Amino acid sequence: MNILLLLIPLSLLLLLAAIAAFVWAVRRGQFDDLDSPAIDILADEPAPERTSRDDTAAGREPPAGARSPTTADDAD
Repeated sequence: MNILLLLIPLSLLLLLAAIAAFVWAVRRGQFDDLDSPAIDILADEPAPERTSRDDTAAGREPPAGARSPTTADDAD
């Protein structure tokens, strides 16, 4: 029974902290726009540029980090 003397005030402090966090979030505008982030994830991103073997044969540089077919064969 004595533990209730500790747990009840502790739970009330936790409740007050949760209410304070909610009020802080509302005042800072955290709940102003709930729909845009859900829609933004559906937006298509532009497709990355593709390179082909014709590009490297024509003397164009492959993009940074791309492996050429000759270096892929040499790695084996």
